[in-house]
Amino acid sequence: MSLYEPAVFGALQLSNRVVMAPLTRTRADADGVPTDVMVEYYRQRAGVGLIITEGTWPAAEGKSYPGQPGIVTPAQIEGWRRIADAVHEAGGTIVMQLMHGGRVGHPAISGEPRVVAPSALAAPGQTRTPEGKADLPVAHALSAEEIPAVVAQFTQAARNAIAAGLDGVEVHGANGYLVHEFLSPVSNIRDDQYGGSPENRARFAIEVATAVAEAVGADRTGIRLSPQHNIQGVLEEDDADVRATYTAVAEGLAPLGLAFVDVLQAAPTSELVQHIRRTAGAPLIVNTGFGVPTTRVAAEALVADGWADAVAAGRPVIANPDLVERWVQDAELNEPRPELFYGFTAEGYTDYPFLETVRAGA
Repeated sequence: MSLYEPAVFGALQLSNRVVMAPLTRTRADADGVPTDVMVEYYRQRAGVGLIITEGTWPAAEGKSYPGQPGIVTPAQIEGWRRIADAVHEAGGTIVMQLMHGGRVGHPAISGEPRVVAPSALAAPGQTRTPEGKADLPVAHALSAEEIPAVVAQFTQAARNAIAAGLDGVEVHGANGYLVHEFLSPVSNIRDDQYGGSPENRARFAIEVATAVAEAVGADRTGIRLSPQHNIQGVLEEDDADVRATYTAVAEGLAPLGLAFVDVLQAAPTSELVQHIRRTAGAPLIVNTGFGVPTTRVAAEALVADGWADAVAAGRPVIANPDLVERWVQDAELNEPRPELFYGFTAEGYTDYPFLETVRAGA
């Protein structure tokens, strides 16, 4: 199997097996509406087999960063429709990552009076608000009676994404945000049906994925997991507990028949990642993590050797809108400019040159 072969993940048609990882870029307007520059950014990258959008909030309470888009209001839905149309016109396939930030947020960012989480704990560290740096607040612990309303926010957001013309959705169950917060025994210290045992801590993730799959079709639904990423205070340091927790998650996902499972993990060939793949029974997208950019050689080998059905890349796609073409030709890559990853302008966003431009100027 080749990285450059087409693939079918449920209802999703991929022209190749290179996936654009979900990437926070903070270019939405103050109301969470996608902007013109976002339309161009995603259109430029339609040559990857699948675009997974930046994390998009399903409720204002789940907004984590200034400049983060939402999928709640009519204006937000219309903004995403423009992006979906542009990607489709360029021949691409795009799914939206639904991201509820949980305790990683701030009232000064969201405009809401609280942040929510499985337990009344603050994420470590500080965040940047429009008013400057601030400590992350102690979260409101969601009651068992409040949880169905949060699940409903995900399902309505998924419906909105499909109504906007996107091809599918990905539930963000990774990187220390709300769904992931339920999975860790460090961020989830509940003693009810959503806490304690691995099976109980897996319950919320399964409920969200199940509800979203029922709302828009399992063949248009994926989920992102990041076992042992140990980020934002969501620690998973007990190997046996991690295996039990993610076994419970994967067993809960298996009956759904999801389009894909997207696993962010430094060791994608590890027994843990491959166990999740076998148990969930869905096509596997792997991403090796924030620290080390995905290389052409590694991505090709992961697919050729059967470790993954597709490979997600982050920084290389940021810097190379035509990454697949460059990888196929083993051409030189643009270098990313990390100082411009987050911002509000086109600089460092839509101004990376295409290969033909580079060669024309050589």
